[in-house]
Amino acid sequence: MSASNSPISSEPAPRELLAAAILESVKAAIAKGDLPAQLSSKAALDEITLERPKNRDHGDYATSIALALAKQAEKPPRQIAEIITTSLKSNEIIDRIEIAGPGFINITLVKASQGAVVNTIYAQGDKFGEVKILSGVKINLEFISANPTGPLHLGHTRWAAVGDALARVLIAGGAKVAREFYINDRGNQMDLFGASLVASALGQDKPEDGYQGEYIDELAQEILIKNPGYKKLSGQVAIEAFREAGYELQLAQQKRVLDNFGTHFDIWFSERSLHSGDGIDKALAALKLQGHTYEDKGAIWLRTTDFGDDKDRVLIKSGGELTYFSSDTAYYLDKRRRGFDICIYMLGADHHGYVGRLKATAACAGDNPEYNIHVLIGQLVKIIEGGQEIKLSKRAGTIITLEELVGKVGVDAARYALIRYPVDTPMVLDIDLLKKRTNDNPVFYVQYAHARICAVLRNAKDLSIPYGINHYQADLLTHDRERELLGSLAEFPRVVASAAELRQPHRIARYIEELATLYHGFYNDCRVLPLGDESPGAIHSSRASLCDATRQVISNALNLLGVSAPEKM
Repeated sequence: MSASNSPISSEPAPRELLAAAILESVKAAIAKGDLPAQLSSKAALDEITLERPKNRDHGDYATSIALALAKQAEKPPRQIAEIITTSLKSNEIIDRIEIAGPGFINITLVKASQGAVVNTIYAQGDKFGEVKILSGVKINLEFISANPTGPLHLGHTRWAAVGDALARVLIAGGAKVAREFYINDRGNQMDLFGASLVASALGQDKPEDGYQGEYIDELAQEILIKNPGYKKLSGQVAIEAFREAGYELQLAQQKRVLDNFGTHFDIWFSERSLHSGDGIDKALAALKLQGHTYEDKGAIWLRTTDFGDDKDRVLIKSGGELTYFSSDTAYYLDKRRRGFDICIYMLGADHHGYVGRLKATAACAGDNPEYNIHVLIGQLVKIIEGGQEIKLSKRAGTIITLEELVGKVGVDAARYALIRYPVDTPMVLDIDLLKKRTNDNPVFYVQYAHARICAVLRNAKDLSIPYGINHYQADLLTHDRERELLGSLAEFPRVVASAAELRQPHRIARYIEELATLYHGFYNDCRVLPLGDESPGAIHSSRASLCDATRQVISNALNLLGVSAPEKM
């Protein structure tokens, strides 16, 4: 930003100042005896709720605090609202205050107070929007669980985008986050993978239940180039040799594709590691110590029904074989042993049954299932191109891959489109729409707003119009479009906080789209650059500074989604 080099102090946002003022008004009324003393312990006072009215004629903010306090105060909400507003009216940040309906308080701020958010944005720069609601909390975010036996498909693609964005949002919320990829590198599918590679290398038919995509032939040839002697191997020895070589190559390919997609993992956790060490034994011992395991007909069970599961779960079968559930249990306890406070699982649409059992597992381990574990279930994604659904991948022989999607629309369009919907709703990606450079394409719409602002600021420099913290006068911004834009900028930290608390990064995308709409309205109705022979003045500098602040917020928001903010389009 074009701020000066002098130090700038960050000012509280208008919402924070107003919430503090309302709280002080309630406390003052309690101290005077106008409101009962028992309200001091009312939970409603822990956080003053402020909303942005849809109809801006109703002010900049509205609060329902009077309705929240009415029952305990034993007074009508409107009477409480009148008591609160009496002292609020004298607050220097408030221009107008009205009581509406049963007791809602509508508040309009003075222009300079609302405009102060630009100073805060200049002070914080790319840190604007960061909040402290999760400060000190260590979160393990597992958002891809895949077999290293083929390319990452469309289901993985949604999590690759949403999971990475959620990690960024949680970090902006103050948390310490570890992104984790769970490698399903154990079980029968690995041997089928090896057998499929052997068959391809030897020119034989692949197993009926094996892997059939063209990538298998490519992998087999790559293995033979590196290990020509493998062609002489046979039986289980050959399967194991090709399996491990293919595993290494395919995992490397998955990492490369994710890196190109802008998704990077801190931890690649191998399922094998749970079984090669003492992880399973430690988990079973811990659960036994808690008193939630029992033996029945030779099998070891976990009594998950004690904590809401629909049935108890088998950990060890009567023949001594470990179940998949035992791996899931050991994996959760391993995460907790590694020091994570919250474990977030992002699972596919066919994993609804896992929610109850994972939460029950946490409870059996002595944890709080409502805090220590959080499970997100993602719904299916369809891809439409030319009006037809694409179901098959040319290379993988299954549904379309992450790499193919990126090849069609690019990283930014793919990431943004996948993130902007709640994960629990099915979605359709229209390839033709995502290629368009029109306002119908949401990623183009928000990126264009950023690029448009950059063009305005370049023109301002060419016209020698100064802008930045030393050239910004908030009291000059009196137009309704300016007020709306300023109000939206001030909301960004709250949007980040709610996205982090609710684990919903799509809120960031929807916020940027609304902000872009408000900016375009402002640009159309408020001339930023002088017209004709008009001389540049303080209003142009102030509006250019508002543009610069808007650019910064759009850039910050796009960064939370892992999407670029181009300066030219």
